[in-house]
Amino acid sequence: MSFDFTGRCALVTGGTSGIGLGIAQALRDAGADVVAAGLVNAATPASTQRLRIASLDVTDGAAVTALVGGLDRLDVLVNAAGVIRRGDEHDPEVFAQVIDINLNGAMRVCAAARPLLERTRGSVVNVASMLSFFGGGLVPAYSASKGGIAQLTKSLAIAWAPQGVRVNAVAPGWIATPLTQALQDDAARSAAVLSRTPMGRWGTPHDIAGPVMFLCSPEAAFVTGVVLPVDGGYLVS
Repeated sequence: MSFDFTGRCALVTGGTSGIGLGIAQALRDAGADVVAAGLVNAATPASTQRLRIASLDVTDGAAVTALVGGLDRLDVLVNAAGVIRRGDEHDPEVFAQVIDINLNGAMRVCAAARPLLERTRGSVVNVASMLSFFGGGLVPAYSASKGGIAQLTKSLAIAWAPQGVRVNAVAPGWIATPLTQALQDDAARSAAVLSRTPMGRWGTPHDIAGPVMFLCSPEAAFVTGVVLPVDGGYLVS
């Protein structure tokens, strides 16, 4: 199955690195005009044809409103902005910060984008996690936020269906990105990940982009409220 997003406009938060950037590039390559919004630094790629890089802090409601308000059209929204603070998330202040970025940030963007999505009968894909399904002792905030993303996805799917807006999520497993670099570099931890992953490898952002494009495509016109694991079988092992 190939996807053609020619003439469609997409916004990907967290789109300046990692999974979000992989999704933004895939949508661009499929013909969409994409705004990849997130933290911008020296490692951030430059804007290219049909892929505009924009600075965005999803905890800043005014910035979210300004960015979305500057769009003429929106067919696809992907909420991939997220952070993890392994070992520090039992601190209530850190816990609150992670929730504000990962969960509240997604809701801020969804709320701002809703009028545009209703006009195009567009779709939303939120990036959840395998930790939407089970706990993480070192990352209670990340786990709670991703559990919240799963329930937010289901709730908005119900609320927005009458306007023709579909809301789904993907739940990545262990994906090779800057966010997981320390674990990739730890031979023992990486071996533990691979030993439980039936497909025997780390995933890539490209592995996530395909399912996202399916969920945003006409082929998924009767799919909403789904949280789709994309984890190489980790959840079933």
